[in-house]
Formats: sequence, structure tokens, C-alpha cells
Amino acid sequence: MEDLKTIIRDIPDFPKKGILFKDITTLLADAKSFHRMIDLIAHRYIGQNIAQVVGVEARGFILGAALAYKLGAGVTLVRKPGKLPYRTRKQSYQLEYGEDSLEIHEDALQPGTRVIIADDLLATGGTVAAVYQLVTSLGAEVIECAFMTELKFLNGRQRLPEGKVFSLLQFD
Repeated sequence: MEDLKTIIRDIPDFPKKGILFKDITTLLADAKSFHRMIDLIAHRYIGQNIAQVVGVEARGFILGAALAYKLGAGVTLVRKPGKLPYRTRKQSYQLEYGEDSLEIHEDALQPGTRVIIADDLLATGGTVAAVYQLVTSLGAEVIECAFMTELKFLNGRQRLPEGKVFSLLQFD
């Protein structure tokens, strides 16, 4: 995995001073690395009857769609308010300075649907915890939340049920 980690570029002081941003666009742009990353994550879920992969706006759409294709599953989108055209269910969550919300179509998932929630990065866990609540409020069964990368020092996995987090690449 170290070879995949080295492809991810560090951007100091982005989006604000003091933050070291992990830029995954370099990994996504490298065809062999992108293919390998998707294969490694998808392999974990082969044979688990995953019906839907829930992609979280916006980079989770990339990971989610590729995983869904590999697994023969559908894709469900979770977006910021006002972006989905049909009736939605909304979940608010706390940010460092304020509050944000996410929405899912109210008919996107049926009770018992086996899903993976997919996103590029697990940081503090606030966003994915809100997505988890949205998905389970529709009665779907979350098999796992799958991430390309995890910033372990931010302890985001603590905001999700134990055993429900997988990250391919971890940064301490």
C-alpha cells in the first residue's frame, strides 16, 4: 500500500494555514493506481450481496461509482441540500464552525438493502456519521463504510459503530 500512499500529494496550508491537505487527484489521474485501489477495496466485498454503494458528495461519487461497477451494484447519491430533484430526507451535522446538512432521496433505499457507504477520506467523521444516519433511517443495512484514505489522528472512526469502517490507506 505504501506505493499508493506515495502517489497522493501533500499540499501545505490548504484550504487554510496549518492544514496539510492530502490531494488524491494524483492517484485518481494515474490509471494503474486508480484501478488497483478500486480492485483492492472491491475485493473486500465480493460475494457479500451488496445491492447499493452510497457515494458521498463529491469525491465519494468517484469511488462509489467505480466500486458499484466492480460489485455489480447500483449507486445512490448523498448530496448537499437542494441538489437532488425528488423528495428527500435531510440530516444535519456539526462542523468545526457551524452546521451543514446532507440529503438522500426518500425512496433511494428499501428496508434491508445491503449497502456500502463510500467516500474518499475519513477525517473527523462528521459527514459520514450523518450519511450513516440517513441510510439507516431508510432501513438499509450498512455493511461497512469504505474509504480510500483515513487521517487516523483525527479519530473519525469513533463516530461510527465499531467494526463498520474500512480504509485502504491510513495516515498517522
